[in-house]
Amino acid sequence: MDKNTITGFVLIALVLIGFSYFSRPSQEEIERIKHYNDSIAAVYQKEEAERNTSTAKANIIVADSNAMFAKAAMGKAENFVIENNVIKLSVSSRGGMLSEAVLKNYNNQQGEPLTLFGGDDVKFNFKLNGADKSYNTSDYYFVPVEHNDSSLVMRLYADSLSYIDFKYALHNDDYIVKFSVLPVNMGQRLSAENRTIDIRWSQDTRQQERSAKFENRYAELMYRTVDGDTDYLSVAGSDNENIEDLVQWVGYKNQFFSSVWICDNGFRKTNVESVMLNENSGYLKRFTTNAELDFDAASGKSLDMLFYIGPNHYNIMKDVDETLGKDYELNRLVNLGWVLFRWVNRFFTIPLFDWLTSLGLSMGVILLIMTIIVKLVVFPFQFKSFMSTARMKALRPEIEALNAKYPKPEDAMRKQQETMALYSNYGVNPMGGCLPMLLQMPVLFALFMFVPSAIELRQQSFLWADDLSSYDAIISWGPHIPLIGNHISLFCLLMCLTNVINTYYMQKQQAPMQQEGMAFMKWFMYLMPIMFIFILNDYPAGLNYYYFLSTIFSIIIMLALEKFVDKKKIRAQLEENLKKPKIKSGFAQRLEMLQQEQERIMREQQKKNGGKR
Repeated sequence: MDKNTITGFVLIALVLIGFSYFSRPSQEEIERIKHYNDSIAAVYQKEEAERNTSTAKANIIVADSNAMFAKAAMGKAENFVIENNVIKLSVSSRGGMLSEAVLKNYNNQQGEPLTLFGGDDVKFNFKLNGADKSYNTSDYYFVPVEHNDSSLVMRLYADSLSYIDFKYALHNDDYIVKFSVLPVNMGQRLSAENRTIDIRWSQDTRQQERSAKFENRYAELMYRTVDGDTDYLSVAGSDNENIEDLVQWVGYKNQFFSSVWICDNGFRKTNVESVMLNENSGYLKRFTTNAELDFDAASGKSLDMLFYIGPNHYNIMKDVDETLGKDYELNRLVNLGWVLFRWVNRFFTIPLFDWLTSLGLSMGVILLIMTIIVKLVVFPFQFKSFMSTARMKALRPEIEALNAKYPKPEDAMRKQQETMALYSNYGVNPMGGCLPMLLQMPVLFALFMFVPSAIELRQQSFLWADDLSSYDAIISWGPHIPLIGNHISLFCLLMCLTNVINTYYMQKQQAPMQQEGMAFMKWFMYLMPIMFIFILNDYPAGLNYYYFLSTIFSIIIMLALEKFVDKKKIRAQLEENLKKPKIKSGFAQRLEMLQQEQERIMREQQKKNGGKR
């Protein structure tokens, strides 16, 4: 290749490069072309989607043209409303089932009427066993044939003479919904061999309260068998259970509200599932029930059921039994604690709370009065515990003398024997303060379970707390810190500080006991109130307020007893006890014999070891 040829190629390349550079479109032209191409692509995609949808619908129609509910395969989803003074329900034409529930007497955190479920939150389906195949009611469109303010009939047509009705009827001013499935002339169309109907009920429980973390502790799936046994799935994580017994009702609950499906004939082959949802999703858990119901289409008898959709209010749920004349025990959905604590709440706490509420007092004042009454109830136990400790404190000189007499570890058994003998001679029971304290526990723990479950406290304000059923943050921040969360609750902080003060006076009041490890126990007693900050910071302000008041009254009572109980009289009584003849109980005799046997074994062991330990 000669020099001229190479020069020619170089010039051609430069011309092409220059042409490309100077003829390229501007940035605005590039954006305009891109927008045009995107628009064309969007049009093609839309047309393709419409063709696919039309094809799919056509396939459904062709496939279902000879099926039982062919005419109901196409339609428009509409909602039909029924309501009374306390609840508003929507029923969708798609599937003929409940699609939304609004509780008129309760508000959400934005101050609007509370929607318990709605939209995609809830899904109902009945699987009908046809002679040729199964049909899911959620795939078909129902039509309303009867509709007024409080009742509705949705109909799924097979033909003009054969259909299935879903009937809804609200009770007057309560949360009970009568629901019936009525087959009309369906005996030949549904399977004569399989006289059952399958149900599937799925619901995502909405976060209704301020703290999703705390509310999740109360969000649970509960059920009651026809035999009267009540059980629940785990609240701590996802859970699944197959129930062999007939199930009378299944309830989906969060802290203060529940949806319950009731069937007197019983759900068979019931499977229940609870799945944890993302904490920041606005939902708590997804509950699902799959079950089977007896359903004889040939008989033309309706399958009658009930829904309870409303608050977890003990008295309202208790009234359901009286209204319907049935023993459903829906009030089991109100978390009142273990059997003993539930008994205390049923027969003491709730009647007292209801009486005070009837007086029209604010919830803060009601909790104050309840605290005073509870303190009066447990005062005899607290007084006995104080007197037992005071008697032991009066024997401090004798106890110190024994500690000085037996300073060595190998003399611990002998020191224990003489200490017990000293208590016995003076008529002092070293365990006398424990039993009264234990007797107080059922009342105190019952209130610990009652307050977070009391819907009456929901969105009730007192002092700086705008909602006694939730935490009262005095300081808040963005990110969650492990153990403490994203806030500090003022009532919780006050409660912890008063417990530190109470611990100080208790340590001061208790009889000194010079034993190894007591220094650690002393500091441990101070550590517990501090730990309450991390444990109870997310708990309701009403509960921390109650414990704050209770601790203040405990300190006042302790100081009053310290001042007015005569220590000299206690010592004089002990001296009188010392003069009385002692009769050992059978238990005391056996305890003494056991101690003597242990001492003999230790002496023999020391001899074998040459007197060394």
